[in-house]
Amino acid sequence: MKRILLFVMTNLAVVLVLGVVASLLGVNRYLTANGLNLGALLGFALVMGFGGAIISLLISKPVAKWSSGVRVIDGSGSPDERWIVETVRKFADQAGIGMPEVGIFEGDPNAFATGAFKNNALVAVSTGLLQGMTREEVEAVIGHEVAHIANGDMVTMTLIQGVMNTFVVFLSRVIGYAVDSFLRKNDEESSGPGIGYYVTTIVLDIVLGFLASMIVAWFSRQREFRADAGAAQFMGRRQPMINALARLGGMHPGELPKSVAAMGIAGGIGKLFSTHPPIEERIAALQNASAAQNS
Repeated sequence: MKRILLFVMTNLAVVLVLGVVASLLGVNRYLTANGLNLGALLGFALVMGFGGAIISLLISKPVAKWSSGVRVIDGSGSPDERWIVETVRKFADQAGIGMPEVGIFEGDPNAFATGAFKNNALVAVSTGLLQGMTREEVEAVIGHEVAHIANGDMVTMTLIQGVMNTFVVFLSRVIGYAVDSFLRKNDEESSGPGIGYYVTTIVLDIVLGFLASMIVAWFSRQREFRADAGAAQFMGRRQPMINALARLGGMHPGELPKSVAAMGIAGGIGKLFSTHPPIEERIAALQNASAAQNS
């Protein structure tokens, strides 16, 4: 319930802020008496498309901490906590990035990395992951998350999401206006957009939004392969990451909040909309890379 409330309240706040910004810039007045102002519409689409994605990225750390119940650790606690912090520090040094915050959250096996900046990120692992894996496997998972940060995956996904959102907003309104104009081409007395514009825009927002989600998910899946390879590079061999993935394949991955789900070690279901490739494909990619290197 807490996660749902936070998700709804955050999105409402973002929409309100973007609406105010669009109004101040004047780009929300793209429908004029003379027709569709494409310049203003593009400005509106950019504000709505990139604005939400960028705000979500900037608040990703505090939202992830609160929604997942992450307890930040500094290595001064138990031996296990000290080992986790030092493992993150070791990989961060190898990657040439600033030391991320490190946290633990209660739940089934999973882990995630988030944050707007490479040198100010967060790596969190679940208690289920720590209890269900060997240290070497946990180390590989941590390497995977640090690789996400080093690869700049959070920023890359924000930019891709922003571009997709912008296209959805822009195209749905252009097509909506064209459909509405066609339906009312013999109506010389009416002015302003009609029902055809609003219905078409709403339908296309949904349809194009689904298509955009498929494209974003595809990019996310490619990113997982790179993070797996990054973990193998950090550890100097691929087998620990292969073992970790194999074990995850037999475990029930914990559910993550929507804001960080794409950055977790394991993903959801549905091939086209899944942010993570199937475990079998990830293992095969690591094995094929190892065979190619040895040939």
